[in-house]
Amino acid sequence: MEPKHLAAAPVGAPVDPLPSGRAPERAPLAGALVRLEPVEPGAHGASLYQLSHARPEDGALWTYLAYGPFEGPGAFERWLEERARSQDPLFFAIVDLASGAAAGMASYMNVVPANGSIEIGHIWFAPRLQKTRGATEAIYLLARHAFDELGYRRLEWKCDALNAASMRAARRFGFTYEGTFRQHMVVKGRNRDTAWFALLDREWPAQRAAFERWLAPDNFDPEGRQRVALGALTVGR
Repeated sequence: MEPKHLAAAPVGAPVDPLPSGRAPERAPLAGALVRLEPVEPGAHGASLYQLSHARPEDGALWTYLAYGPFEGPGAFERWLEERARSQDPLFFAIVDLASGAAAGMASYMNVVPANGSIEIGHIWFAPRLQKTRGATEAIYLLARHAFDELGYRRLEWKCDALNAASMRAARRFGFTYEGTFRQHMVVKGRNRDTAWFALLDREWPAQRAAFERWLAPDNFDPEGRQRVALGALTVGR
């Protein structure tokens, strides 16, 4: 009796050739409400420090970040100079177009063009930028550039698993929770379990439409209140 042939082992779907060497460049990303500018201490440092250290309660902004709050403008500027020289992470200042003030930061990081994978991280918004249309537009600009212009297939979002606000934001922005890496890092002398989220290229068209529908001026009443919540439009879970 002839032996039965073994079934072929399952393998992943083939992937079309990815764009070669499409790492993000040190160039601005412009929106209607904010502009993301490669961080420059001279242009952004004073505003970023003042808007994130003005009140004692602003210290909470730095709870889940590996740095901050800073002892003074000098310490912050030295830290910012190091960030400005970095390519991965590639840091941006988030400039509010209405005021011209740099009111937050974000970065591309863990950039792996060969796998089509890129992460956005080091995200912090000064109080004046938090929960605004500009804050959401900043994330939209980073995602749009990664998928539509650089050709990535996976956009990652990672945060401390205890950071409930960041977890909610990831889902609101359409990212899907993929799991938690336990005892992943030590941050400021404390354990960090890291929650992983991702948005895929095949999910991006629907998410892009959700962002654009939410950001549209007619989604807001004369007092600036949203008519439809972004979370009601997104696909994250």
